[in-house]
This record gives sequence, C-alpha cells and structure tokens, in this order.
Amino acid sequence: MPDGRPCPACGGPLSPWRTVPASDPVLRAAQFRLLRCAECGTAVTDPAELLPADGTASSARPGPADLYQRGAYRSGNPRLYRLVRPLLESFDRRRLTMLRPVVPPPARLLDAGAGRGRLVAAANLAGYDAFGLEPSPRGGEAAGAWRERIQQTGIEAAQIEPGSLDAVTLWHVLEHLEDPRLALERIRGWLAPRGAVLVGVPNLDSLQARLGGSRWYHLDVPRHRTHFTARGLHQLLADEGFSVRRTYQLVLEHNPFGMWQTLVSAFTSTPSYLYNLLKRNASLRSPDLLVTAAAIPLVPFAGALELVAGLSGHGGTVAVVASRD
Repeated sequence: MPDGRPCPACGGPLSPWRTVPASDPVLRAAQFRLLRCAECGTAVTDPAELLPADGTASSARPGPADLYQRGAYRSGNPRLYRLVRPLLESFDRRRLTMLRPVVPPPARLLDAGAGRGRLVAAANLAGYDAFGLEPSPRGGEAAGAWRERIQQTGIEAAQIEPGSLDAVTLWHVLEHLEDPRLALERIRGWLAPRGAVLVGVPNLDSLQARLGGSRWYHLDVPRHRTHFTARGLHQLLADEGFSVRRTYQLVLEHNPFGMWQTLVSAFTSTPSYLYNLLKRNASLRSPDLLVTAAAIPLVPFAGALELVAGLSGHGGTVAVVASRD
C-alpha cells in the first residue's frame, strides 16, 4: 500500500518494503523500516522511525546529531590509516580524473560534505581552487595545510555567492540528506553556467545490494536517508536542471571491498565487521575476527563478481558527472 509520501528521487509513490537492522554496532538491536519507490526503485529510511532527537536518547540509542560524532564517524584516525593512506589518496585523484574532462583546473571547486578533507587537499595540489563544507567536528582532520579551507557547516546553511563555483563534488553525501532535491537546487544556484557536479552514491539496484539484502554493506541505516538507484539519481539530476555527462559503475574506491564485506556479513554477527573494526567501532576480541580472516580467500572472487556487476550496470556504487543546463 502506498505510504503517501513522494520518492525523493523521482516523485513516485513510496510503499513499505522491508525492515533492516542498524548498521552501526553502537545502535545495537535497533531496527528501521525502509519504504521503496514503485517507479525508480529508490528507497528511503522511514523518517517516522528515526531515533529520538530530544533528551530521551540513551547511550544505546543516540539522537540523530550524535550519529556523526560517535561510532564509525568519531574523530581520529582509523586503524591502519598510515598504511592505507596512499591508496586512499589514489582514490581521491581518481575522483578528480572523473571530473577533469568537464571542469579542468584551475576551476573553483567545492567539496560538499568534505569529511576529513582529503579531496580538498588533493584538488588544491592538482591545481584547483578548492574548499569544502563539513558540518561534523571531524572536518578537515586529514587535510593538512588545507584544513583552513574547510568550513564547519552544511549545505543548507552555507553562504555561497550565486554563480561563483565551477564544480561541486558530493561524494557519498546525497544519501545522508533528508532533502537531496533541495540540496541540488541550492548547489545549482551556486554554479556558474556550464558548471558541473560529481555525485557518488551507493546503488540499491546493485548486485551486492541484492545479495546482501538487509545486511548490505552500503545500507548504513539510519545515517543513510535515501537509498538511490542509478535510474533514480539520473531522474533527480534531470529534474533539478542537470544533464548527465557520464556514469561510472566500475568504482574501485568502494565496490570490490563492499562486495566482499557484503558476502562476509552473511556469516558475522556484526554487519560489516571489518569496516567497523578499522573504524575502531568493533572489538578485536570477537568470533567475527576469525570469520573475517577465514573469508580472505574470497577477496579475488568478490572482486571478479563486482567487476561483472559493474560492467552489466549493477555496480555497488554509482558515480555521475552532470553539467548545469
């Protein structure tokens, strides 16, 4: 039965779909209902079932503001950060490679939802005039000398001069927003004519999402509010005055690891155990560590499976470059 609220991606009807567990161990046994669009397949985390925002939140059930200050989103470096930082920085450069054919340096670039600030640093080093927005306290922790270019604010409160930007990146940000349509409307106003956006989101129409079901690596409820399909994202961008230039579904930054974690999560008590372990959000003293170690031989299989999925248009995440009409 339709829920009565429109899909945030295409405006189609939403209907109750499935109940899924919280992705973060700090939320323990919390469950959340997803509603799904009959037209584009995009889903939303039911806002009626958000954790309490008033003073009733307990340490086991934090309020919405706390979700970005604790657990996997706490400040500080993850485990093995120094070891994998060169790989992470190569991912940042790959994002810029996606954007460069449409908006080359020395364009003015905004990274909306800059997180720890790596992309802001990489973009400036690549010749862009780059700055970032990040509402959480961890903003800019990895930006080094470029940290001062990251403003601690969100898209809804940012003061950006209309027409002053050449490009905006929204890398795994749009799925966190209560109103992604309003965010894109604001961002379009900030862009100069022929400006562009780079948007990356998890793909609910992916093979790994189908295999993982309620324990899919990229669900991350309740932080993820909208669970896009590529079709839904394309429609949203078109509705907000953007023309899609290119879509990528072979994304090394998230997809092979996401497929492997999705497969392993079928056998661990903690969803995405290794991810949470690296984020210092799960204990080393857990049977899940042995399960994860035993699953290491599955890594090449997961990578090959994700390659096939991406080539067939069902990659775990989707990245879209779109220009302002």
